[in-house]
Amino acid sequence: MPGPATDEGKVPFRTAKEEIRVGFGVEGSEGGGGGREKPGARGRRQDIVWRNVFLMSLLHLGAVYSLALIPKAQPLTLLWAYFCFLLTALGVTAGAHRLWSHRSYKAKLPLRIFLAAANSMAFQNDIFEWSRDHRVHHKYSETDADPHNARRGFFFSHIGWLFVRKHRDVIEKGRKLDVTDLLADPVVRFQRKYYKITVVLMCFMVPTLVPWCIWGESLWNSYFLASILRYTISLNVTWLVNSVAHMYGNRPYDKNISPRQNPLVTLGAIGEGFHNYHHTFPFDYSASEFGLNFNPTTWFIDFMCWLGLATDRKRATKPMIEARKARTGEGSA
Repeated sequence: MPGPATDEGKVPFRTAKEEIRVGFGVEGSEGGGGGREKPGARGRRQDIVWRNVFLMSLLHLGAVYSLALIPKAQPLTLLWAYFCFLLTALGVTAGAHRLWSHRSYKAKLPLRIFLAAANSMAFQNDIFEWSRDHRVHHKYSETDADPHNARRGFFFSHIGWLFVRKHRDVIEKGRKLDVTDLLADPVVRFQRKYYKITVVLMCFMVPTLVPWCIWGESLWNSYFLASILRYTISLNVTWLVNSVAHMYGNRPYDKNISPRQNPLVTLGAIGEGFHNYHHTFPFDYSASEFGLNFNPTTWFIDFMCWLGLATDRKRATKPMIEARKARTGEGSA
């Protein structure tokens, strides 16, 4: 990718053939949407990336099959799968989202390494690409430059954006963003350089091998429950923020934007469903007015601060929030 990242020793902003999108290193690219749009494609229907369609269909079929294995699995395996889900979620919410995309707090090296490992377990694109595309999403929300533009419908904003090549506007606007802070972080550079290796290790090998090696779960059950089912659920929970939280719910902070407050998304995405608030105050590390309430990601960040591994949490002030509610909110609580 051209731009400020092309200096020697830095990860390029976009390689000639960047493998994009959530999962499988599939073509196309918060996490995942198609590959580059072909020259002259502006104004035409975007090309379908059939490999993405096939692989995502296969993944979801595997997840459906995994449900039949739940009664046959050991309780420890199910608990392990849920624990891996929480790690996966933190790699996205506390890591790629609140730390690297929005710089809403600072994290010391050990915490950044942990979050990068958890982010590789999430397999939703490397931190650099996830954060760059998320910044585009915020700056150009609900336009053609938004990777998962909710104005194109529920299916597109949820998963369909992974099935087509990126709109040219997403690529062009992304190139203009300042991403020097991401490239200055050696953890981000390392994860991007060795992303495929870290994904194989963290997303598939570790979740599968721990139950098999430690308490004797079958390799078959371990793979399908702790890897395939856990991974599929984590993807869809993330996508709910792009789809449901942009379409259903109230807008107490800014009625002029699409993102909504959605409590069900908040529960599933460990605190990311206060979406009207988040798009109104994207710098707030809690992504919510309510602090610790229904916000496990905020609990985690606060605990890391207590341990001395995180600092400089940014917050919107109460007067700022109340003034914004009065000016642009729809009046709903």
